[in-house]
Amino acid sequence: MATWVEAGTRFYKNLCSTIIFSVRVASFDQESKMGKLVVEKLRFHVHGPFSFTINSCELVGLTGPSGVGKTLMLRALIDLDPHEGQIFVDDVECNNVSAPVWRKMVGMLPAETQWWHDKVGEHMNEPRMDVLERLGFDMDVLDWEVRRLSTGEKQRLGLVRLLCNSPEVLLLDEPTASLDISNAEEVEKIISEYSEERNVAVLWVTHDIEQLRRITRRYFLMKTEKELEELNP
Repeated sequence: MATWVEAGTRFYKNLCSTIIFSVRVASFDQESKMGKLVVEKLRFHVHGPFSFTINSCELVGLTGPSGVGKTLMLRALIDLDPHEGQIFVDDVECNNVSAPVWRKMVGMLPAETQWWHDKVGEHMNEPRMDVLERLGFDMDVLDWEVRRLSTGEKQRLGLVRLLCNSPEVLLLDEPTASLDISNAEEVEKIISEYSEERNVAVLWVTHDIEQLRRITRRYFLMKTEKELEELNP
């Protein structure tokens, strides 16, 4: 009897040790995902080379004249357009992973969101109800037909869809340009909170200098196809 008790005790201790170790490893992995974006000598089309870093939990702006290439930069960063140079999220380099894996790590909200199914919910995997509510929607929006959506509704729901994938880096192309003041302020809050809670780097394109002053501590001014200047709001 003593032998069975001792064996059971040893098994229990080993099991507990394994569970504790697994929890610690899982926590460490979660903490180590910092979402730092490092760009080295990026060239795309006739632009660049550009080098910069956006740290985890940091929201950095990008502005410049219309047509200078801000959107093209985002498309290069998410690997939609041909580019040269290196792009890292933490220690993962863009060229070392497949495009689908990279675009799950790096999420982009375009100025005009694209919708390919008939209903809103068909585009989303477990959307966050709290984000839907903060942006003025109920759960029944998932049954809405896309064709009935206004431009502003598409923009807000595009953000909800983007966050479903839990990206480690956010690239936002004028995410509040089609929104009223109230919804624009709520989007700013949601993005800032997401960045802080998930240790996410954010690059936010806008022409609104007042918005840059509200939400960033620094931003980039793309003066020309070859010039990128860092400024403080």
